[in-house]
Amino acid sequence: MNADALDLLAQNGGIATTAQLLTVLTRQQLDVQVRKGGLVRVWYGVYARAEPDLLGRLTALDLFMGKPVVASMGTAAALYGFDTENTTAVHVLDPGVRMRSTAGLIVHQRIGAPLQWVASRQATAPAWTAVEIARQLGRPRALATLDAALHSRWCTQGDLEQAVDRQRGRRGIAAVRELLPCADGRSESAMESEARLVMIDHGLPKPELQFTIRAAGGQRWRVDFAWPDARVAAEYESVAWHAGRDEMLRDKARFAGVQEVGWTVVPIIIDDVRRRPERLAQRIASHLERAPLNS
Repeated sequence: MNADALDLLAQNGGIATTAQLLTVLTRQQLDVQVRKGGLVRVWYGVYARAEPDLLGRLTALDLFMGKPVVASMGTAAALYGFDTENTTAVHVLDPGVRMRSTAGLIVHQRIGAPLQWVASRQATAPAWTAVEIARQLGRPRALATLDAALHSRWCTQGDLEQAVDRQRGRRGIAAVRELLPCADGRSESAMESEARLVMIDHGLPKPELQFTIRAAGGQRWRVDFAWPDARVAAEYESVAWHAGRDEMLRDKARFAGVQEVGWTVVPIIIDDVRRRPERLAQRIASHLERAPLNS
């Protein structure tokens, strides 16, 4: 790519429109750069020097529109740090001019949605975003979204309640309203949220979240779920967490330490939560019932 084109891209943060590029490249040169990977087409008529991240894709969309777009749904959640659904498409509010949903882009009609600044751009407000996402998901993932929104500290329980009230009458909002009392910002992963909903749905005693177990020698271990009176803990174990030898050994040593101070540890995996929830609940319940005999 010639120096003028590189300078143009550098001046525009690595992004440029077709019209801009054609001031320093011929159409043939532009097409060659795209074929060879020297330029990446981000949106129709907008190119980047390399595949952009989410903020880069939004900036490219701003350039295409000639005005800043407003992030919504999973895109807004990603900007706030609570996108539990790993959203890939870019979600924005309808700017009112020449923008339609297309591959990788979903345009929403959300008149009156409250807005907030995040990462130097506007997005639908955190609580509104969390509730809007949650009401379109099944209960386990909806709770995960509400938990993650609270965990991000971008909103409070009261903010979520207000957002539910503002979206009353919309599809799925009744289910979100029922879940709100269960939402807890101490949850640190979506699967922890799903596991906790199994406990709630099966009538288990409410566990303490992210509980610290202390040993006489000063050692401390934190567990995902704990019933301190029964000295029972439960831990969600993901494949990613045990991806390496060091992680596995550290985890086994932690479990051994917890057991040495008289606690029972119940491991939880994804199949327990999604395929055998009743069996999981029964397993935890049986340990809780036996606890007085071990104390």
